[in-house]
Amino acid sequence: DDDCSSSSSSSDKSRALVGPFSNLFRLVFGGIVKPLQALGQFLGPKRSVLNETLNSLSSSSLFVAPGVGDDGEMDHGGVTHHSPTQVLRNFNEIRFLRIELPSGELGIDDGVLLKWRADFGSTLDNCVILGAASVINNGISPEFGFGNGDDNGSIPETFYTNGGLKLRVVWTISSLIAASARHYLLQPIIADHKTLDSLVLTDADGQGVLCMNRDQLEELRVKPLSASSASKRTLVPALNMRLWYAPYLELPDGVVLKGATLVAIRPSEQSASKNEVSDSSWLSNAFEEPYGTAAKMLVKRRTYCLEMNSF
Repeated sequence: DDDCSSSSSSSDKSRALVGPFSNLFRLVFGGIVKPLQALGQFLGPKRSVLNETLNSLSSSSLFVAPGVGDDGEMDHGGVTHHSPTQVLRNFNEIRFLRIELPSGELGIDDGVLLKWRADFGSTLDNCVILGAASVINNGISPEFGFGNGDDNGSIPETFYTNGGLKLRVVWTISSLIAASARHYLLQPIIADHKTLDSLVLTDADGQGVLCMNRDQLEELRVKPLSASSASKRTLVPALNMRLWYAPYLELPDGVVLKGATLVAIRPSEQSASKNEVSDSSWLSNAFEEPYGTAAKMLVKRRTYCLEMNSF
C-alpha cells in the first residue's frame, strides 16, 4: 500500500503505467483481498490477440508480448515490475487463488457480446463461447417483431454469404488464443504453489474466465505443457466444435440477442467419450444469467459440427 507520505514522483510513476493490462490484478484467497500490480504486462496489448487471430486464419503465426528477463522482472515504459511469481513468493499455502485482469484481451465493437469460459489441465479440456452481433435491452426489436421467429432452428443461407460464419470463426480463434495465453502465463505460479485447490483467471469486463480445479492443476505439474512455437501461449490441440445459431433470441427478462451463437469446444480425442446430457449441463452452467438461459435456449436448436486443426 502507498503510504501517506509518498512523494509526487511515485504518483507520477504510477500514472505512467499505460495500456489495457497495466493497472492491477486482484488476488482473493481466504479472507484476504489485496490489489497487486504485475500480471497485466504479461499479456500485451489487445491488438496482439487480434493479429494472431488473423494470422491463424491465414495459416501463419505472429504474436508479440513484452519480454521477461531471467530474473523474472519486466521493463515496461522505463518502470520495472516483478512478475506475479515473485509477488506470490512469500505466500506459502495458497488454497484458492482468483486473479482479475482490469479488462479482457479481445477488442470487440461496441454492442457486440462475446463471452468465453475455458477449463484447462495440461492443455485445453473444454471451452464454451457465447456471442451475439448486438444486445437489445429494452424488449422487442422492431426489425423482427414478436417472438423468436418461425425458423426451424436451421442456419439461414445468408449466414454463409454475409460474413456471419467468418465472424464466428474469428470470435472462436480469438477466444481460444486469449484462453491459451492466460494458461501459459499461470504455469510458474502453479508449479510454485502445490497447495492450490482452485485457480481462476478472469477479467473485470466479464469477457473470459479460465478455470482449473485441483486435479487439473496436478495434471499440469506432472505432464509438461505444450507451448506454441510462435507465441507465449499453450498449444491448442485439434478440436471438435458444435455450433448453435439463432438470428434472433429473446430471453425471458426481455433482453434480445441478435445473431446469437453458442460454440462448444473439446479436443478431438476427448469428444467421443462425452455424451449429449453432460454437454447440455456443462453449457448451461458456463455463464451467469441471463446468458446461462441463452445457452439453454440455443442448445435446443439444430446442431452444426465443425473441426479445427491444432494451432
